[in-house]
Amino acid sequence: MLKAVVLLSGGLDSAVCLAYARTEASVELALTMDYGQRSAEKEIAAAAQLARYYQIPHKVIALPWLAEITHTALVQREEDLPEPAAADLDNLELGNQTAAAVWVPNRNGLFLNLAACFAESLGCSLVIAGFNREEAATFPDNTPEFTLAATAAMAYSTANKVKVVSYTGHLDKGEIVALGNRLGVPWESIWSCYRGESSMCGSCESCRRLIRAFATAGLTLPASLKDFATTGGEANAG
Repeated sequence: MLKAVVLLSGGLDSAVCLAYARTEASVELALTMDYGQRSAEKEIAAAAQLARYYQIPHKVIALPWLAEITHTALVQREEDLPEPAAADLDNLELGNQTAAAVWVPNRNGLFLNLAACFAESLGCSLVIAGFNREEAATFPDNTPEFTLAATAAMAYSTANKVKVVSYTGHLDKGEIVALGNRLGVPWESIWSCYRGESSMCGSCESCRRLIRAFATAGLTLPASLKDFATTGGEANAG
């Protein structure tokens, strides 16, 4: 069986990728990145809980310098996070604006290369990343082309020619929820919010997409994810 390192943010896509990866490979390590994002503490806690659930070794990589050079709202608290309406999630023009507001310089490229370092060291041939078709429309580093290009580069930069795989890259969020449900993902453990408050806000783009995804999949949001119903979000949208 192939061996893999999984990038695990604790969110929807990476949680489902981890669950699926366990059916395809021996997952040797889950990596979570702390780059000063607002939700770092929550993401790390969610990822740790998922790693414990699946009995996977977990490591957090601190990248404080990435926070220093990132000027967008995902990191900078004084900047306003976009809060698109549910009806605007597929508006490409608005989507490009909201993507720019949370862009982190070369984030996914950096994360893949860091994961490849661990993969090569551990004798793993795969790096698993939680991409999705839905956000690939405005985030080029979510696309299949990006995955292929990263794999092509790693054929030169790693001795064992590590490959990048995303089991969710061809799926939209609703399809990812459906897949995760079939795999038995513990939804109460995920964190899919740009903010790092006591509960998910329900109004940032990541929350809006999660709400819609569960509705599209015909599933009820887990009780632990409904807390944002009283914080101004639109939990009733899904």
